[in-house]
Amino acid sequence: MDVLVVGAGTTGLTLALEAHDHGARVRVVERRPDPFRPSRALVLHPRTLEVLRPLGVTDALLESADTAPRAQLHLGPRVVEAGLADLALPDTAFPHLSLMRQTDVETVLTRALADRGLTVERGTELLTVRDDGDSARAVLRSPHGVEEVRCPFVVGCDGPASTVRTRAGIGWHGRPYAEEVVLADLDLDGVPTGAGAQVFAGRRGLLFLFPLGERASWRLLATRASADGAGQDFGQPGDAVPAAELRRLLDDVGMGARIERLAWSARVPLQCGLARRFRRGRLFLAGDAAHTYSPATGQGMNTGIQDAVNLGWKLGFAVSGSWGGPADGPGAGVLLDSYDGERRAAAHRRLVLTHTAFWAEASTGRLPSWLRAVAAPRAASAVPVLLGRRRLVAEAVRLLSQLRVNYRRSPLSVEGTPPLRGAPRPGDRLPDAAVDAGGPAERLHGLLARPGVHLLLQRDADPPPDTPAGPRVTVLRLSNSPGRGLVAVRPDGHVGFRCGAADPAGLTGWLSLVGAAASPPARS
Repeated sequence: MDVLVVGAGTTGLTLALEAHDHGARVRVVERRPDPFRPSRALVLHPRTLEVLRPLGVTDALLESADTAPRAQLHLGPRVVEAGLADLALPDTAFPHLSLMRQTDVETVLTRALADRGLTVERGTELLTVRDDGDSARAVLRSPHGVEEVRCPFVVGCDGPASTVRTRAGIGWHGRPYAEEVVLADLDLDGVPTGAGAQVFAGRRGLLFLFPLGERASWRLLATRASADGAGQDFGQPGDAVPAAELRRLLDDVGMGARIERLAWSARVPLQCGLARRFRRGRLFLAGDAAHTYSPATGQGMNTGIQDAVNLGWKLGFAVSGSWGGPADGPGAGVLLDSYDGERRAAAHRRLVLTHTAFWAEASTGRLPSWLRAVAAPRAASAVPVLLGRRRLVAEAVRLLSQLRVNYRRSPLSVEGTPPLRGAPRPGDRLPDAAVDAGGPAERLHGLLARPGVHLLLQRDADPPPDTPAGPRVTVLRLSNSPGRGLVAVRPDGHVGFRCGAADPAGLTGWLSLVGAAASPPARS
């Protein structure tokens, strides 16, 4: 075992897949014996689907997702139709928001792990963990007894109350919200079949109805003032909410539907928080163990998956022999330290975004209440005009889904000599485009949908030297891209290195930096 993954939510499962596909031997443990839990996340963003594509799971995900979602916005007496499919996003293969339950995402990822011969060890709890210098030591308890294991790295994907974070001594900046979420699965009388998601703006908060219930037709998600915030299991479904309180929430937003059957309900206390660091030695944090958000803008599951992809390939390269040096050597330190620098900055920006959105969505203060109950209905006539501006909507989706996230300040983002003009900068996400790689025209992201580093050569570029490229490096020549430049793309789809002409030393240095330098490349 090279990597022990603690937690089998979407973050832990993705990390296990990414690390495995880049050469690591992985073990996944989960303290919950039952894989089912009520889904708190219901949306997959375009960028999340992009980073999952090389793992071979996007087709299965899209089969279970609604990729052409529609919503009805209830703003006072006015109802506005909104579509979230076929957005003006030409540089991605997934120009839409995808409605999909978190539990269904976990099912697809678990099956993908099983296809690789990996099984989630459910009912296995991490009791303690520490960095011993030359390895990480973890103590696990399962129905078979207590076990001590040693491995190079341990990743805590074990939620807001992370044992890994606590045992690593990593501090936490956070505070509870004065508002909480109410979740329920119910059947309703008075909501047309096929009406799509329903969104109601009320003085006391927003109320959502999604046709994605797990135990009934509809999933209700509403915000309200929290009765208490101390001592709660933040982010986790808690006490049931009586049907009378749910009816009151529906009445408060002016919805006339009647609850025919209440299958399940829970209140979910919330907090916003950020770990002081995402790595301490051989111990790492990802997903909710590293950051927690309000549900506004649907960041939790998506950000955790993107954390996992960023860290997974780095761990795989550090331990798989692609590195060409020890996993705890100074070179590997630069590679693995980059995870904290890249993803913590991105998480902090998500925290600011979600905190602002949740204030507008759920705060019971005078101004946000007035905005929802008075200003929004008065401005309802302008909403269709704004939604009709496809580029404006697309830019909002780019911001929400992290298509704009870059790692330009990362030590893994290197500009060669001479610089390549007109291409994405080192650290930027590589956009999708139609390309000619010596055959029929294809989409670039489709060609890159496999693990490893990809070297993209312009039409007249010199071939890279054979010696620096390892077995997880693929070379592609783009015949429709004139020039003599080269772009090296990381496994997570971000540009790592570029140069405007042959720069063998620069390329070799970058491949060594990310751990991809070894034997001659596989060419396609």
